[in-house]
Amino acid sequence: MAAPKVAVVGAGVIGLSTALCVVETCPSCSVTVLSDQFSPNTTSDVAAGMLIPHTYPGTPIHVQKQWFKETFTYLFAISNSAEASEAGIHLVSGWQVFKSAPKEELPFWSDVVLGFRPMSEAELQKFPQYQFGQAFTTMKCDCPQYLLWLEKRLKATGVQMYSRKVSDLWELHSEYDIVVNCAGIGAHQLVGDKKLFPVRGQVLKVYAPWVKNFIRDGDGLTYIYPGIHRVTLGGTREKESWSLSPDPGTAKDIFDRCCSLEPSLQEAQDIKVKVGLRPSRQCVRLQREVLSQGELKLPVVHNYGHGAGGFSVHRGTAKEAAHLVGQCIAALRGSSSGAKL
Repeated sequence: MAAPKVAVVGAGVIGLSTALCVVETCPSCSVTVLSDQFSPNTTSDVAAGMLIPHTYPGTPIHVQKQWFKETFTYLFAISNSAEASEAGIHLVSGWQVFKSAPKEELPFWSDVVLGFRPMSEAELQKFPQYQFGQAFTTMKCDCPQYLLWLEKRLKATGVQMYSRKVSDLWELHSEYDIVVNCAGIGAHQLVGDKKLFPVRGQVLKVYAPWVKNFIRDGDGLTYIYPGIHRVTLGGTREKESWSLSPDPGTAKDIFDRCCSLEPSLQEAQDIKVKVGLRPSRQCVRLQREVLSQGELKLPVVHNYGHGAGGFSVHRGTAKEAAHLVGQCIAALRGSSSGAKL
């Protein structure tokens, strides 16, 4: 058969990295990215881009760890290259602090990040209201920069990108052999996934260049993540809220919570408020499916539903999705050679 035509729907970090992995693992493919939103208008642009995994209750821990490890290794290599600055990727050290010691002493990802250890008594004095903490070094992506870097990589390999709202995967049947669904929260409507729900996140992006270490409350709600140009202050986790309008009261609450962890943030300047809807499920939907209408069939690979943990596992899930695309291509080649007999 001719070079298989693959459409990737969605241009957030999951869509772009999946498209890149498809190109790398199936170089004979012709890959096109279709999305109604590109950077800087995606949910991924709002994300803090910190590699601290979120746990998916419906996914085996060893699978989550593999996804995280592949992502960490990939970004670590970029951070050690001349492209680190352009890609917006750097190492950042800091602390995760708890009001009381967590049930699990070592999170499943503790041996993937660098230098993971319990905080010393001296370090804990910085956080008088906390009893226990963990110190480690991890990766941070400045998301808008990273998305533009991914787009540049894709264009260099000949991938086409079109601004297009896809309202039904089946409408792509006449143009493409395989469709990869990386629509994020859009999959709620696109494929009618009732298990997918938004978790609204509001953050502040501030100018505070003296803040060099990340600080994260162990409950995951309050965090300070320094990037290359700005510090991300968070946050909220509002289930089933579809509102993209910033809430001033919430913004003040976030700022106050972060200042209680890092009082010097009182002097932060140029405060911008951002809102994104995390596409959340009990587990990431990462699977093959064949849609059919009568005799017509359309192979689809789903890769969405990463919730708050998309950046932490994006490369690992993209590699798995690309492997599934390879299986679809093999099945198509098998059926086309069978048709000739």
